[in-house]
Order: sequence, then structure tokens, then C-alpha cells
Amino acid sequence: MALNKEDILNAIAEMTVMEVVELVSAMEEKFGVSAAAAVVAGPAGAAEAAEEKTEFDVVLTSAGEKKVNAIKAVREITGLGLKEAKAMVDGAPATVKEGASKADADAAKAKLEEAGATVELK
Repeated sequence: MALNKEDILNAIAEMTVMEVVELVSAMEEKFGVSAAAAVVAGPAGAAEAAEEKTEFDVVLTSAGEKKVNAIKAVREITGLGLKEAKAMVDGAPATVKEGASKADADAAKAKLEEAGATVELK
């Protein structure tokens, strides 16, 4: 009679912790695998996925003391008219650019910070 997964799980549930440890060791030896490798691979894979972010939002958090320079920078980055750029700067925090590449987002951030504004990349 073959055991199914449910039978195996029920048998493991009835074991003591030491018996489970011995079972894991025996399985590692028999199949040539390591249970620790599977545990380590999970979080590492998640960390790599987090590092691979390719799209960034440039968010103006504050116009700074020189609002006119911030408005000029926003116009240059977005191509908006004077009225729309002024409304964006006055309504800070506001998203200046969405879905930008890392290079474009860094360039926009540098330009806005040079104008005296406070910027975040998200």
C-alpha cells in the first residue's frame, strides 16, 4: 500500500521535534540535498527582485526658498506650461515624473535639487 501526502503529513505531525530533525537529516543524506539551501534561497531571491526596480517616480516634496527656479526646473523636465508648472510646485508634494528610468529619475532629481527643491525618488 502506497502512502499519500496526507498520510505522511499526519505521521510527521505525531513525531517529536527530535524525530523530525532526524528525519530531515536522513532525507538530506538519502537525496543529496540541503534543507538550509532552500530556506536561504527564498529571502535572497526576494532581495534580488527588490534591487531590480526599473521605474521610478520623481516626487517634489518642497519647492525650497527659490520657488521660481523650481518652477523653471519643473517646466524643463515635464514640458508643462508656466501655469501648470506653478500649480505643481505650489501643490507640493507632487509627482513630477512617473515611470522614469533610473538615469532619467536621477537627472530630474539633480535638476530640481540644483534649483533648491526637495525631491524623493519612489
